[in-house]
Amino acid sequence: MNRRQFAATLPFASLAAQTREKRLIVHADDAGMCHSVNVATSEAMTEGLVSSASVMMPCPWVSEFAEWARANPTMDLGIHLTLTSEWKHYRWRPVASPDKVKGLLDPDGYIWRDVRSAATHATPAEVEIELRAQIERARHFGIKFTHLDTHMGTLYARPDFFEVYTKLAREAGVPCMMPKPTPEAAAELKEYPITADMLNAKQAAGMKLLDRLVTGVPGKDYEERRKSYRELLATLKPGVTKLIIHVAKDDAEIRSVSGAWGYRWADYQFWTSSEASDLLAKNGIKLMTYREFGA
Repeated sequence: MNRRQFAATLPFASLAAQTREKRLIVHADDAGMCHSVNVATSEAMTEGLVSSASVMMPCPWVSEFAEWARANPTMDLGIHLTLTSEWKHYRWRPVASPDKVKGLLDPDGYIWRDVRSAATHATPAEVEIELRAQIERARHFGIKFTHLDTHMGTLYARPDFFEVYTKLAREAGVPCMMPKPTPEAAAELKEYPITADMLNAKQAAGMKLLDRLVTGVPGKDYEERRKSYRELLATLKPGVTKLIIHVAKDDAEIRSVSGAWGYRWADYQFWTSSEASDLLAKNGIKLMTYREFGA
């Protein structure tokens, strides 16, 4: 049973009902990054249980995924706001004119590889210029985005970056990825200066916060990650949980791009498996999209 078939058996729940039910957004990051990720993401959304994904607008293969998005307008897609370019040889540049975002550029003219460098060198004004350019590029490509989130958590790295992030979400009228302030959220975001007061303020202002955010599970290969996902699904609590996964096919392209290709292939395998469908049903878990979450 694929995601569409699984979802068709479930009634739409109000936000109040969602807090009583176990609702899960299975979210694939990094669409548009490369061809391998694009194929895996589209297949996992149409043939598997991935209910949502987000697109990296600065990446070389984004036009391919945008073409698929236009042909599949009911798919739940966000913008994976991107301020880092982490791979050794496979790099990308900003969408905005480089002379307007000099603090985002490393000595080679690409976006910085790591969060710390981006947070150290870029200003909030440069971040806003680049993110607006990414949002406009998504609109230009006809991507009807349902949410915003942040690649590698860079927009959590500074409170002023976080303010830009949430401002742009409000302007666009879509939710952005933020968890409610819980002990689990504190553990997930322990590397970032995002406080409970900051998150509570956003909720008080009318922004929607996830009950739980799971940014990843342990495991480097299929069996290790399968075990982690089985444990997560067996212990999932009521409310809306977002689970971030990364998918790719097992091919020469992804093997040359990323040393972490193995877990991406494992994520694809698990979330397109009949076992995943069976586990959701067994544990009383209902798939959800950001479109539903933001309604």
